[in-house]
Amino acid sequence: MQTSDFEYTLPEELIAQTPPPRRSDARLLVLRRCGGGVSHHSIGELPQLLSGGDLAVFNDTRVLPARLFGRRLSGGRVELLLLHPLDGPRLASARGPVWRALVRPARRVRPDEALCLVPPEGGTGEQIPGEPVRMVRLLRHLGAGEAEVCFEGPGTADVPALLRHLGQMPLPPYIRTRLRDAERYQTVFARHEGSAAAPTAGLHFTPELLEALDRAGVHRACVTLHVGLGTFRPVAVDRLADHRLHAEWFGLGADTARAVAEARARGGRVLAVGTTVVRTLETQAGTGGLVQPGSGWTDLFILPGRKFRVVDALLTNFHLPRSTLLMLVCAFAGREAVLAAYREAVRQRYRFFSFGDAMLIL
Repeated sequence: MQTSDFEYTLPEELIAQTPPPRRSDARLLVLRRCGGGVSHHSIGELPQLLSGGDLAVFNDTRVLPARLFGRRLSGGRVELLLLHPLDGPRLASARGPVWRALVRPARRVRPDEALCLVPPEGGTGEQIPGEPVRMVRLLRHLGAGEAEVCFEGPGTADVPALLRHLGQMPLPPYIRTRLRDAERYQTVFARHEGSAAAPTAGLHFTPELLEALDRAGVHRACVTLHVGLGTFRPVAVDRLADHRLHAEWFGLGADTARAVAEARARGGRVLAVGTTVVRTLETQAGTGGLVQPGSGWTDLFILPGRKFRVVDALLTNFHLPRSTLLMLVCAFAGREAVLAAYREAVRQRYRFFSFGDAMLIL
């Protein structure tokens, strides 16, 4: 199977640059796997499209403002995207928390070079008077722009707190418009901080829509998957058999495992709200469509031909051509049916990608 098998043409003006005025304004394309029929709705109609007894599973990860900017002591700005913390100092020279990060431009930063962290706004790259000097030191290059970095200086022991002070939301590169409200890149049910990107299918939900699902008899449960390189790293090979996903941390609690078992017992469907939920549920899939509670790292790469053991329905945004996310959706609903639905979405002028509209596969 080739990466080029998952190509489609998308006019640039359909790439959503900002979230809609209200989360509930999203349009919803419905694709039915039985027959491949397509119909057009709004996200507010989701409770009517599901059935009482169904179970909707959400990803409750919360995005870290993990984009940082540093100034080299010799001059020049460097951008870092923190991916996840590493367990303990990895090198003898580490004097603080160690994280895995994307560094740009990586080739200009030498091992053991220290960068002075600076605010994201204002182009001077200078420290704010009175602010402590906070440093990040590159420990070693890992290849493909990745590195291990160590935080040093006052106020760096708590990296999430530091990010809330100096960090910026890590929006995808195709979004070139500044996000005015950082909470619009968080779901309303986000709880566990640690993600480098939002689980975008969940961005459409409001408290009112969640309450409407409750009234319709649709049950709810959560998993956690902290989105990292495994989700958004482009596929750089022609043969998909040669591609390997970066592992991402997940957690699936006993309550969610029990909710899946109860949905199965009453004949309800399991709706995954987003591809990250699919990967989490299918990673923990047991026999009979049940899941096992647990946590750890998953590098599950789902391609057409895979048999899904847990997920019966999928709510997802529209994904980039040639991406692993599009491949997962094609595995769930069939490549030809999905690409035909994407062509219909283009004709109907749906909004694409992170801040775009949604697709429900039943």
